[in-house]
Amino acid sequence: MDQLTQKSILVLGAGLSSSSLIRYLLQYSEEFNWRIRVVDQDVELAKQKLEGHKNGIALSFNAIDSVQRKPEIEKSDLVISMLPARFHYEVALDCIELKTNLITPSYISEEMRALDQKAKDAGIVIMNEIGVDPGLDHMSAMKIIHAVQGKGGKITSFKSFCGGLIAPESDDNPWNYKFTWNPRNVVLAGQGGAASFIRNGQYKYIPYNRLFERLDYLSVEGYGDFVGYANRDSLSYRKTYGLEDIQTIFRGTLRRPGYCEAWNVFIELGMTDDTYKMDIDKNITPRSLLNAFLPYHPTRSVEEKLKLFLREDRMHLYHRFEWLGVFENEPLIDFEFPTPAQALQQILENKLSLNDGDKDMLVMIHEFEYELGDKKYGISSHMVNIGEDQVYTSMSNTVGLPVAICAKMILTGELKTTGVTLPVQPEVYNPILNELVNLNISFVEMEREL
Repeated sequence: MDQLTQKSILVLGAGLSSSSLIRYLLQYSEEFNWRIRVVDQDVELAKQKLEGHKNGIALSFNAIDSVQRKPEIEKSDLVISMLPARFHYEVALDCIELKTNLITPSYISEEMRALDQKAKDAGIVIMNEIGVDPGLDHMSAMKIIHAVQGKGGKITSFKSFCGGLIAPESDDNPWNYKFTWNPRNVVLAGQGGAASFIRNGQYKYIPYNRLFERLDYLSVEGYGDFVGYANRDSLSYRKTYGLEDIQTIFRGTLRRPGYCEAWNVFIELGMTDDTYKMDIDKNITPRSLLNAFLPYHPTRSVEEKLKLFLREDRMHLYHRFEWLGVFENEPLIDFEFPTPAQALQQILENKLSLNDGDKDMLVMIHEFEYELGDKKYGISSHMVNIGEDQVYTSMSNTVGLPVAICAKMILTGELKTTGVTLPVQPEVYNPILNELVNLNISFVEMEREL
């Protein structure tokens, strides 16, 4: 459509989560006369994602350096930051100064939230938390919450779970898990403070050393059973969802049954600790690493000591550790003086990385209870999405496509919101959820009387 003035989109970062975003923008670039400029320190990666499209330009500069970044933002109608979350604030400052709209899929930090009035004064929107988690969780939940409230109902309980997992057809190991996202985040999951939530009006706190023991048990028809462990902060979502007086609110991460019980062994051993460096060289083997965290004994083997540590009631987990290769004696750690968590991550990546042809899976489950008149009801909602391949993964699709649809809404003038915000209003979430259905990302809802 040549009559449209060409608009420029600047995408900061060409990593895994950007693949589906970039593909979508390119697909619509002809219709809406967009130019998509993708920057990455690895310019070849940016070129790869653009696939030679005539409306794509690959750039390479230091996107976290304001001096290099600002001239490119100045040329843009919209910036999409797929950088690590800690850099979004500085990008936002530049976008406010240059009056350029900004989208990030990351959580709103307090310093970002404080920019709300400045963004409004600049006449721009800074949309955050519009990936999958956060993002799709907000949008799908608020659609149900608003529907219940719209007919006079009161939400009394809300539990929400999300997990990046391996697709059933690629699930070929006893952990029923593979890394589909940043392995470091998986190894450090749950650290940094107690999980906090409220159940039946009672505040609950789970310290890290108990986190993987206190589980919710769930199932999805056609996809089997799951367990959920508590996320660190559920309480702040009362404000996000406008449910300040709710009696139960809980957010958790999904894994397959047995994973959390086995993972807890690593926590008990101290192998997920990231607070100190070990005085060991890079020739350490998985066997010697495990032995470093087991009690000393002059004659017992590492295998025997692990069995004693597991005790009889957890002996069914032994084969999981054996399969991981923790008893192997070939050097595996490739850097000196790692933290325990870094060393453990090396062992896990050797066994739990995706193989050629593997597909990932994203599962989200919501469970609501509400009162209407003198009756009580329950609503369950779930979404299961399986990736296309190892470029257009489920994680990439569920993060990138909501961002991309929001970008289209901003550039076409459909979304007129300004300020620092997130997608909790019908004018934002309805169009996005409706379009996602056509992209094989949809929720199945069931309601029953309790």
